[in-house]
Amino acid sequence: MKRHTSVSSTMSGHLPSSQASPAPSLPRRRGLRTGAASRVAAVGVLAGSAVVLLSGTASAHVSVQPGEAARGSYSKLVFKVPNERDDAGTTKVEVTLPADHPVASVQTQPVPGWDVKVTRTKLDKPLEVHGEQVKETVSKITWTGGTIEPGTFQEFPISVGPLPEDTDTMVFKALQTYEGGEVVRWIEEPREGAEEPENPAPVLRLTEAEDDQHGAASDDQDADDGEDEANRGTNTGDDGKDLAGGSDTDSSDTTARALGITGIVVGVLGAGVGVLGLRRRGGGTPAS
Repeated sequence: MKRHTSVSSTMSGHLPSSQASPAPSLPRRRGLRTGAASRVAAVGVLAGSAVVLLSGTASAHVSVQPGEAARGSYSKLVFKVPNERDDAGTTKVEVTLPADHPVASVQTQPVPGWDVKVTRTKLDKPLEVHGEQVKETVSKITWTGGTIEPGTFQEFPISVGPLPEDTDTMVFKALQTYEGGEVVRWIEEPREGAEEPENPAPVLRLTEAEDDQHGAASDDQDADDGEDEANRGTNTGDDGKDLAGGSDTDSSDTTARALGITGIVVGVLGAGVGVLGLRRRGGGTPAS
């Protein structure tokens, strides 16, 4: 009977004190863990938002891509024009070629939906290219007839050459006209060591040719052959990628990539802070 009474007591819920339920501290720890996770997520969201905003600001102006080319070469240049307005489209783009460093050959590539007008100017001093004198050159290119809608951009490619060999940069001043008549003048020349101006002009940096190959036509080739070769090496497909294995014309934004890396670093640091706070407040692992 005593053994029966002992079993009955155990089954009726009267457990020894050593087997009692643990103190209800686990729900509190779970709450701390949830709060820490929320803070980590918030840090990640803020870091990502900062990257997006700063990247948009850094690239929101007319630019020329690639940013550099070899002196004396024939090169394909692409003017990237973003729309910075929320309530108006861009309807006209004008690009002026530098008069102090003219090039003998300038060709445009058709842009669907846009008409192009090429303005030529006589040179005070003719250029000599492959034994021939060039007395006039393209001074301005104007694209009209299309629309760059808000939140989008358009690329306008040209082929130029041979690039000058007596300068380090070429500055292409650009005018962007919106619906309603507003004109944004991208004509301020950036200065080395100074802050970027409010409306910077597209700038092409000129570098030394590698292995003494300028990309221009050699003695046994005419200028057209050299230019065609340059174009074949830089043609892009419908997706904007270089068919010769080069980089995407829209991947040039070093600032955007740097800001992206900064955002990732900030997110990782925020996660570390959240985990550290969780461990300090939790006081160890939860009871099993």
